[in-house]
Amino acid sequence: MLIDTHAHLYVKEFSNDRLEMVERAKAAGVSKIFLPNIDVDTIPQMKELVDLDRILYPMIGLHPCSVKSEFENDLKILKSELDTSTYYGIGETGIDLYWDKTTLDIQIAALKVQCDWALEYNLPIILHTRNATSVVIDLLEKLPARPSKGIFHCFGGTIDEINRINELGDYCFGIGGVITFKNGGLFEMIPHIPMEKLVLETDSPYLAPAPYRGKRNESSYLKLIVDKLAESLQLSVEGVTELTTSNANRIFTN
Repeated sequence: MLIDTHAHLYVKEFSNDRLEMVERAKAAGVSKIFLPNIDVDTIPQMKELVDLDRILYPMIGLHPCSVKSEFENDLKILKSELDTSTYYGIGETGIDLYWDKTTLDIQIAALKVQCDWALEYNLPIILHTRNATSVVIDLLEKLPARPSKGIFHCFGGTIDEINRINELGDYCFGIGGVITFKNGGLFEMIPHIPMEKLVLETDSPYLAPAPYRGKRNESSYLKLIVDKLAESLQLSVEGVTELTTSNANRIFTN
């Protein structure tokens, strides 16, 4: 059975067929879908969705693109949620230097707080690192104590960054639709990543794999990512399924 470690299935893009989409994922062999939170406003819709199906697992965090001047108040609300409800990871959090570099200082401050939560609750931290992989690695390397496990979501870094991440602890690499993109570069990087650190993700509704690139993504497309990952690793589809499922279960087990 497949595990989607990162999918925003509660967003408006699925308003017209949300339950049908979840059923399609189950029919495609997806047994667990982990839902990263975005901000304070997305909590109610995420929790409402989780209540509808047992394969859905919520996480809590503040997306770096949602870190604004009032971020400390947002973090207080999220922490209250963490204290009173069950969550399976911290995220998605991290740093994004693609959309707005001016908020870097407060993005770093928010990430440090969420790293503390991951430590306190022994939960994996789910890291968004767009145009900022080395910045996030630098931060984690310098923390007096850092989360022992996590996922670099939508990984697209270099061999040097892979090696540095491997030194951080039990941090996995989220492999999604980009592996199917012609000239995307991820396919060629896969053999440099330890197999015990590969996990699957879709980032639905974003980053749909070929042949759906540019359209809405969904968790049922995970099989397309598995097929390409198997090709890159020169393993069977069954082998990749077993490998990535085992890796994901390890990361999300307290």
